[in-house]
Amino acid sequence: MPTVDIKEHWAQVYSGRKPTDVSWYQLHPEHSLALIENCAAGNAARIIDVGGGASTLVDHLLDAGYQHISVLDIANKAIKQAQARLGSRAGTVTWIEQDVAIPLSGEAYDIWHDRAVFHFLTSSEEQARYIANLKQALRPGGHAIIATFAEDGPNECSGLQVARYSPESLSDAMGGVLRLVETREEEHHTPNGGVQRFIYCRFKLVTSTGQGD
Repeated sequence: MPTVDIKEHWAQVYSGRKPTDVSWYQLHPEHSLALIENCAAGNAARIIDVGGGASTLVDHLLDAGYQHISVLDIANKAIKQAQARLGSRAGTVTWIEQDVAIPLSGEAYDIWHDRAVFHFLTSSEEQARYIANLKQALRPGGHAIIATFAEDGPNECSGLQVARYSPESLSDAMGGVLRLVETREEEHHTPNGGVQRFIYCRFKLVTSTGQGD
């Protein structure tokens, strides 16, 4: 099977498509917003939306008064779509065009949010790099919100195979780095009328000092 150029793949996915046309589009990301609020980190919390791209989550976070928001995506077109939508407010957001497999530099985050990135990582090597980056990026006691396809969700998305999880198997995949504290289920209705089942898990970083326990 030929190796997929991930950056080029996602550039093609977004090429010529409106943000409202992709299968994962949500007008109001209610579960993500509720779980972020449940972190009780306050509006000064430093939040990174991994794979956020053209997602509307950043709009809602700005509306809610969050002051330190970063959006990471590998697809330049997705970032440009979000920036165009936000207009002048885009300047208040830190935009990172980068593969999640590459370690982040700079500030540490209170909240790591990922809706529909981790399930695209189907090899143990990819998963290990993701978890190492997550652990490095979070402050001690920080939270990670990860949403993936459920066990009865799709087998593939956007032409790529995906992994599917239960809250328990997703927690196991984290390898003890994160402690599961809250879960939710979602029946996501895609723009073309399909249905995708997701799970959302809120984790807290476990540290050697006991923070997160």
